[in-house]
Amino acid sequence: MIDYKNKTALVTGAASGIGAALAQALGERGARVLCADINIDDAQKVAASIGNGSQAIPCDLGDPAAAEQLIVDCGSISGQLDLVCSNAGIGHRGNVIEQDMQDSTTLARLFEINFYAALKVAKAYSHFLGETGQTGRLMVTASENSLSLPNAVKRASMPFYGASKHAILIALEWMQIDMKDGPLELHALLPGAVYTPMISKALPDPALAPPELELISAQQCADIALRGLDLGLFYIPTQAHLLEDMQPRMKAVENSLLALDLL
Repeated sequence: MIDYKNKTALVTGAASGIGAALAQALGERGARVLCADINIDDAQKVAASIGNGSQAIPCDLGDPAAAEQLIVDCGSISGQLDLVCSNAGIGHRGNVIEQDMQDSTTLARLFEINFYAALKVAKAYSHFLGETGQTGRLMVTASENSLSLPNAVKRASMPFYGASKHAILIALEWMQIDMKDGPLELHALLPGAVYTPMISKALPDPALAPPELELISAQQCADIALRGLDLGLFYIPTQAHLLEDMQPRMKAVENSLLALDLL
């Protein structure tokens, strides 16, 4: 188990949901947590509940310049960054055919937060570590949608959200090759359905969740995430159905190879 006493962690999207649960779990292990979020009031509440010198930092990762500035600000505050949880993300619903492609503001913000911000954080964090002679860990919250089109959400109309999460996972896989000699160890958190404000809007009572969702709490997700970090895992899935959901695509590729006489 990683000891976070006298260590500093940055969590983005820390005001609620998985981010708040990660911040709390790291605080319980002794970390000083820098809680970054656009919702500074709730981020301050999370930081105050943690103690350990934790504090909130206002940050809108929809701003293309925000990610790099965030790492600079955190470095100025603590002088060290042992772990960064790049967790901030937003949802989007709407099918491909009906999406207004001329008005790109919504999709641009979706990809800025869900995709580009994590890469900008990784780049700035890597440079910070190189300049200070430190090593660190970066855990990016991707999604079950990074791996497949999950059976339980096939009617949820999330093609662009899924595309942003597909994109961040493959970028992290390539980045892992780039980072094989350090100074940054990478981890991809792959949550399935987690009971966060994003879900609670549509499902006020979690007890009514369909069994196939395998809905878990944000605290359960954070516990799995930290266990994955303890084990040094790159892929950190949170529910068993993620593996099953990947099989139809694999089988379809196999059938195509057979039809093309390539197997």
